[in-house]
Amino acid sequence: MSQPLLRLRELRREFAAGEDTIAVLRDINLDIAAGEMVAIVGQSGSGKSTLMNILGCLDRPTRGSYQITGRETGSMRPDELAGLRREHFGFVFQRYHLLGDLDACANVAMPAVYAGSPGPIRTARAEQLLQRLGLGERMRHKPGQLSGGQQQRVSIARALMNGGEVILADEPTGALDTRSGEEVMGILGELHAEGHTIIIVTHDMNVARHAQRIIEIRDGAIIADRANADAPRYRAQRQPSVAAGKGSSWRATRDRFTEAFRMALLAMNAHRLRTFLTMLGIIIGIASVVSVVAMGNGSQQQILQNISTLGTNTIDVYPGRGFGDMRSARVQTLKASDAYALAQQSYVDSATPNVSSSQTARYRNQSAGAQISGVGEQFFRVKGLQLSIGRFFDADAVKQLGQVAVIDENTRNQFFPAGEDPIGQVILLGKVPVRVVGVAHRQNFGFAGGTSLSVWVPYTTVMSRMLGQTHVSGITVRVADDTPMDAAQAAITRVLAMRHGTEDFYLSNSAEIREMIERTTRTMTLLIGAIAAIALLVGGIGVMNIMLVSVTERTREIGVRMAIGARQSDIRQQFLIEAVLVCLLGGLLGVGLSLVVGWLFGKFAPDFTLLFSTASIVAAFACSSLIGVAFGFLPARNAAQLDPVEALARE
Repeated sequence: MSQPLLRLRELRREFAAGEDTIAVLRDINLDIAAGEMVAIVGQSGSGKSTLMNILGCLDRPTRGSYQITGRETGSMRPDELAGLRREHFGFVFQRYHLLGDLDACANVAMPAVYAGSPGPIRTARAEQLLQRLGLGERMRHKPGQLSGGQQQRVSIARALMNGGEVILADEPTGALDTRSGEEVMGILGELHAEGHTIIIVTHDMNVARHAQRIIEIRDGAIIADRANADAPRYRAQRQPSVAAGKGSSWRATRDRFTEAFRMALLAMNAHRLRTFLTMLGIIIGIASVVSVVAMGNGSQQQILQNISTLGTNTIDVYPGRGFGDMRSARVQTLKASDAYALAQQSYVDSATPNVSSSQTARYRNQSAGAQISGVGEQFFRVKGLQLSIGRFFDADAVKQLGQVAVIDENTRNQFFPAGEDPIGQVILLGKVPVRVVGVAHRQNFGFAGGTSLSVWVPYTTVMSRMLGQTHVSGITVRVADDTPMDAAQAAITRVLAMRHGTEDFYLSNSAEIREMIERTTRTMTLLIGAIAAIALLVGGIGVMNIMLVSVTERTREIGVRMAIGARQSDIRQQFLIEAVLVCLLGGLLGVGLSLVVGWLFGKFAPDFTLLFSTASIVAAFACSSLIGVAFGFLPARNAAQLDPVEALARE
């Protein structure tokens, strides 16, 4: 005697009911041969649907043995059971269980996607099956556009897609009118005549009479198993079904990914508002992070530009022991000759002595307070000042105590507002008249406001005619570009210490100030960025919550996909793709929003610029992907681990 196609021995299925256990199937022993047409009949609650679920590998027995062509299923992993469903079984459900977002042809072709059939082959196969079942003109219609009988025909075509060696029909006529029900039973009879094994689960004896063998079940046990001599005889009207061929493994993987990607897009499009609200947290988080980084970069650049106006690579020398030295005002050993001695050193580009005084500047009937800076002829080189008009004073003017001055644009605008040429005009600084020889471009020195009046005159003139002193207040040295600042600072200290015989001075390095401000702005950017990242985290949690809701809403779809052969990895991939797509689109919109914010800043606050960096934008997209994977994994895993029979039972 040949081995049966399906064999069950001492099979039981029990379910927990509170503290009790209910046995739905009790010690079932059953053999079904290849090519049989069997009807399993019984009242509601008799266990017939549970038996069908076990036969179709949608459910597992509590104990006992179930073999398919001699292979024991009890020890198989979920993906191995999915392979059996994909290769051996085709399901015809009472409620059709078609995917509403796909048309009839795509619904029929779905099992072949998971079987790895090439796209053109599976499409041709699906169209052939629909033509065969009389749906040639309806194959591009979605389930909602088909009648119940047409949907059941689509379900039968789907069952045949991969060959349909065994067709399991659960109440195939239960939702149909009499005529449609007879047509469906006629199709199943013809498929049986072609060699398919047909197993029908029903409570209707009029349906069961089409089968050659009727198995009656009651209270979880088989009470009758008899041949039906009155079964109609069907003829094979069509060519035997042949499964769609398989392609290469990489094509199969690509097609499954493409299908998962397409279904993710369809799901997102079907719930556009929910998808956008899910993205909103990501959009705000990404926009905040990118904008904060750009704001920090812009602030740092602006501050460093302001500092650079103090002079590039400059070192300032002051009398005393440090900024807090109360005796520094009484130290008078810093001389102009020290500046000229330093200017002769190979590592020094230029140097200038400095003295300063606040005086009232007058021109005709106008007067204003001004900062008078006494400087050497190299001062303008040291500070990198550029001329607007006129010239800078030279060494002869310094040597001869020249009463000449270079003014800034604020001073020009104060005293010569009508466009009068200031060159050659005489202004009074306190009691000392000076002639204007040049106007320097506007620059903000130090941390003073941009509206103060600055006038530069030879230091000798200030020392002799205004202050009456022989020592200078400080020296500013511009270090040569090829000399490290720390080496230059050490060398300057040695030179001055030798000249003074002691260290009665201290040095301030502009590079140190620059480094300090860079550290401060980086710290502030990091701090504010961390706060913005919290918004990103909240957005990720929102994605996870919505995806969990999506899994719950689409449980039946997951069950259908598992029934037609989807692996756990296929289900997991679909939901992961959806989560990553939501986050990537949110990241794209977030970057776009941050660029809009930057444009608005440039429009309404031109003095401040957001400096966007490619690295921060790339990092934003990377963040979006990681959030999608991290927060989408749990819902995707939950979806992949659903029990197929429980998923199909949910509405």
